[in-house]
Amino acid sequence: MNTAEKKFVPVMITPFNLKAKVDYEVLPALIDFYLAAGVKGFFANCLSSEMYSISEDERLELTAFVVKYINKRLPVVATGSFGFTIEDKAEFTKKIYDTGIDAAIMITGHFAKVDGSDEILLQNFDKMFGLTGNIPLGTYECPAPYKRILTADVFRQLLMSDRLVYHKDTSILLDSVKAKIEIAKDSHLEFYDAHTPNSMYSLQMGAKGMSSISGNFYPEIMVWMCDNALNPEKQADVAWLQSELSAVDPIIHQAYPMSAKYFLQKRGLPVRTISRTYALELTPQQKQTLDEIHARFLGWCERLGITPTAGKQ
Repeated sequence: MNTAEKKFVPVMITPFNLKAKVDYEVLPALIDFYLAAGVKGFFANCLSSEMYSISEDERLELTAFVVKYINKRLPVVATGSFGFTIEDKAEFTKKIYDTGIDAAIMITGHFAKVDGSDEILLQNFDKMFGLTGNIPLGTYECPAPYKRILTADVFRQLLMSDRLVYHKDTSILLDSVKAKIEIAKDSHLEFYDAHTPNSMYSLQMGAKGMSSISGNFYPEIMVWMCDNALNPEKQADVAWLQSELSAVDPIIHQAYPMSAKYFLQKRGLPVRTISRTYALELTPQQKQTLDEIHARFLGWCERLGITPTAGKQ
């Protein structure tokens, strides 16, 4: 492994068929699209995958399919902390790890209630560590069921367990991101920022990579950013691209993940605009706005010398 390499890891969407079932005929084309864009790993069974809207069996089947199709070409992580009790979460973590993933990701909001103290959160994580043997684990400050941001002190204590190999951060505030990157720098944990407007800054501060929803719109652009954020010859383009990405980021979050599915359709992928978490049709105005972002994306590619990845029907 090239330890200096920066990596973009997409948070995978789930394609559904006309019956709103996972579309395993389309999923290979989506995986191939990510691969052709140059991603360096996959986050399956995540919020973008609509993990709260699919069943336990579907979570396992979906993750197993991704692992089998990728066939060890790249690492795969997936959320494991489902269940009412810590024991339940540990049991599901074992099940999803058995699909062949490289690490099971723990949602920070699953380990303490909104008003629960950091002490309770740490106690529950410690219990989880004890119940999951030597399974490699990661943490994710997922927005659902609520966003539980790890403080630098809590993050440091969790790292001391020597069980964490992955962290997906949603702090947004660069001071918080920087503090956690500094704590992780001498560990084997890989730190990924989920906030696209942070991309240039997080990568330059030492983040291992990015793992943002923008990868479900223009993954090759995010790969370029990861590849060039530290390139002294590309700093003008890096700063320009960061400004562009930050400008459109709030817009692509609207009606997500339906917005991403519409965008991927425009890119030639056979992904239907069917979602279990966003029941409404996109409005004509929303479609027009996404059409405009698509045209803007093509302009980015032209300036940066990127050939847009073609979707396979």
